[in-house]
Amino acid sequence: MTLAVKSRPLTAADIGASPQVQPPLPFAENALEPVISARTIGFHYGKHHKGYVDTLAKLVAGTPLAGATLEDIIFATAGDSDATPIFNNAAQCWNHNFYWHSLSPKAQAPEAALAAAIDRDFGSLAAMQAELAKVTVAQFGTGWGWLVAEGETLRVISTGDADVPFTNGQRPLLTIDVWEHAYYLDYQNRRPDHVDALVKGHLNWDFAARNFAAAKP
Repeated sequence: MTLAVKSRPLTAADIGASPQVQPPLPFAENALEPVISARTIGFHYGKHHKGYVDTLAKLVAGTPLAGATLEDIIFATAGDSDATPIFNNAAQCWNHNFYWHSLSPKAQAPEAALAAAIDRDFGSLAAMQAELAKVTVAQFGTGWGWLVAEGETLRVISTGDADVPFTNGQRPLLTIDVWEHAYYLDYQNRRPDHVDALVKGHLNWDFAARNFAAAKP
């Protein structure tokens, strides 16, 4: 499934105000083992994520975007072919910030309002998990799998490369990274096994619930 029909336009103020810095990880580098090894985290967070932050700083230095939030940069450059490098690096900074918080060292389950919305829109948690895994694994090449709120409806979508749902009117609740650097050291070409392990045991449903609460009209 690709990005769905647009909901109402969102603005940077709807999403947040993330500075152009790399936040610390919300868990220890080995906290997700064996699903994501400390070695993978070291490369993913320490090299790839950091690289996006460093590259963005060079691209916007001396421009009006130098002091802007990631959200402002993303909205300002989305769809602008002349600004594609800036968009890609800003969006990858944002996506990675969001991704780390989408993960939990311990298994969780959605509760209360989010659990009820999942049952309403997918039929059950198991059905939603299956759909999230299916759509995420099916993303061709690099990209992301997402649980989003589109208006008052929950959906599962994927995006390619650095794209983000909120430029299409969809509020992210959680995400799974399926760029190869997210899993290849641990799973090689077994993307489905990696995604299945994350979906069933390492999604941060407390984080998703907070995003869901913020997304309500």
